[in-house]
Amino acid sequence: MPEPARAAAREPVRDAARDVAVVAFAQSGHVRDSAATSEVEMLLPVLHDVLAQTGLRARDIDFTCSGSSDYLAGRAFSFTMALDGVGAWPPISESHVEMDGAWALYEAWVKILTGEADTALVYAYGKSSPGDVREVLTRQLDPYYVAPLWPDSVALAALQARALIDAGLTDEREPARTAARRRGEPARPPGEYVVAPLRTGDCPPVVDGAAAVVLAAGDTARRLTDRPAWIRGLDHRIEAHSLGVRDLTDSPSTRLAAERAGAFERPVDTAELHAPFASQEVVLRRALSLDGPRGAHVRINPSGGALAANPVMAAGLIRIGEAAARIRRGESDRALAHATSGPCLQQNLVAVLEGDPRPDTGGQPEEGQ
Repeated sequence: MPEPARAAAREPVRDAARDVAVVAFAQSGHVRDSAATSEVEMLLPVLHDVLAQTGLRARDIDFTCSGSSDYLAGRAFSFTMALDGVGAWPPISESHVEMDGAWALYEAWVKILTGEADTALVYAYGKSSPGDVREVLTRQLDPYYVAPLWPDSVALAALQARALIDAGLTDEREPARTAARRRGEPARPPGEYVVAPLRTGDCPPVVDGAAAVVLAAGDTARRLTDRPAWIRGLDHRIEAHSLGVRDLTDSPSTRLAAERAGAFERPVDTAELHAPFASQEVVLRRALSLDGPRGAHVRINPSGGALAANPVMAAGLIRIGEAAARIRRGESDRALAHATSGPCLQQNLVAVLEGDPRPDTGGQPEEGQ
């Protein structure tokens, strides 16, 4: 490949001229056991809700992309059954990622940027209750050196928490206080250890749930909602697969994704962080410069984050949806949304969203809480 083409390929996609926005967001109630409902039955109300917010019908959508995991469902190509909730006739332009729905949103965003679509429906769902999610997630590990040891997701998060404590970056009390704040609960005595140093309160609830967003470009977005949440930057990066070569107290991939998405160009007033374990929020706040003076006026996880509800494969998309919803309601002007996948924050996606400038504020973010 000639040198100019290689240089162009390294440029962030956020430099593209086309504006794309989140114009609607919906999510299901999150329950510990949805055995009485199928994936389609869980998705249908969410899809109806998100389309009703825009006045669009399924046939008005140019591109549909979903995120889920066949491992959770326990059967191959389970996502094709979920398409019954969308309605695949007449034929639709559709794609699927075996990832959190945040990565499905990335694919749909690129599709709109290229001009191949003006609108996109993105949805994600996960049912963790049918099996042991801690055991299912071991399938993400290196199959030769790590998986045979059978460390589950909680054990690996505990390894990360211990590294943070040993480095003096936190203690056992701080994550517990963070988890209580995110859940809107009063401070309580420490729970039982799940895997030391993680206690029950430091871990995410196991829930089933679904979420969906609608993306639209330019004038179409302005027609569909009074205040679109414009995606000003979006990038995702990955750490080395081998845990042994990573510094678990830091997240360079999050920092790089944020930099490429433009998160450090101007302050944000809201940050929705996908931190399934309370100690992981310490890592993300440091990587995104949300500790200290820079983050003093940033509302972090006003929705409660993944510590309040963590539907696997949908929690990252929900972070983007929640950030966009605050912008659309006028509660935020510039927000950061983060999604993660894999053990110990292995893969990280960062989106920067903005609302149109408001006359009363001159487009400047209001002071956070």
